[in-house]
Amino acid sequence: MSHPIRWFASRPLANRLCTGALLSAAGFSLSPQAWATEGGIGRPITGMQVTPYAGVVPPTSDWIVSATTIYYEGSLGASKTIPIAGQLTAGVDVTAVYTIVNAVKTWGITAGGWNFASTFGVPFQYTDISSFHGRLPNDHNTQFADLFFTPIVAGYHLTKTDHIALSVQIYAPTGSYSSSRLANAGQNTWTFTPTIAYTKLFPKEEIELSVNYGVGFYTPNNDTHYHNAPVSVLDLLALKRFGAGWGVGVVGGYIQQLGHDSGGLADVTGGNQGHSVGIGPMVTWSGKVQKTPVSASLRWVNEFNVSNRPKGNAVELSISATFQ
Repeated sequence: MSHPIRWFASRPLANRLCTGALLSAAGFSLSPQAWATEGGIGRPITGMQVTPYAGVVPPTSDWIVSATTIYYEGSLGASKTIPIAGQLTAGVDVTAVYTIVNAVKTWGITAGGWNFASTFGVPFQYTDISSFHGRLPNDHNTQFADLFFTPIVAGYHLTKTDHIALSVQIYAPTGSYSSSRLANAGQNTWTFTPTIAYTKLFPKEEIELSVNYGVGFYTPNNDTHYHNAPVSVLDLLALKRFGAGWGVGVVGGYIQQLGHDSGGLADVTGGNQGHSVGIGPMVTWSGKVQKTPVSASLRWVNEFNVSNRPKGNAVELSISATFQ
């Protein structure tokens, strides 16, 4: 980072940059469905969508393999009525552990200042859901979740220290799902999320600021006729790097549903809009294991100012390796 104007030619730096926008597009989300989207948390988890170097797609030709696990625990108060498992219930506790194994291919192509990559992820999830009043039986399961892919991530280098990345992230309804169950890893909907990420580097101070913004558009659930309204997701990250590859920072997120749900039980509940805000610390490390570039990050996000969604805590551990 001491020579930012040469980042294109710096292979060690390019290795670190490889895990930025590409892992932002790697599908970090839980799927116990969604309150104020149908039945559970939904795809985005507060503060989980942004990664270091989120706006950077490098010009290198590499394979990047990552494994990310998110542990989430939260609850929706007994005063809130939600649609889940084909009926209405008040008050829910949820615990979920979501793991995605993701592969990224950077194309090694530069066209008019743009660089490109593609991603594909296979997720699986443990889900445990119970209702406060026992209206519904407790349910838990470990299942494959919805497959995730991003056909093209396009990155542009505005300056040597300012970078943006554009993508459309896609979830396919391939995960385990039953309209009569509480604990579903799949959502039974396609989801398309146009996303823009931006990274600002301050090389002398070894500081990075990154932002990731997307809006998720859901298709209707054919089994329940429930149609989730679009969900706006904004995540921000500030990171200070030190020697030996270590970095510390803060990460935050804001989720806001745009409009009301419709169809099915949404017509009974009024399709209440949900939102949440969360913030927490983050630690990162990058280096090499033998000759393979490796990076890791750990974050904790505490949700607050939450409405019509569960309120809780999320912890994420991510490890990636770059193969040239």
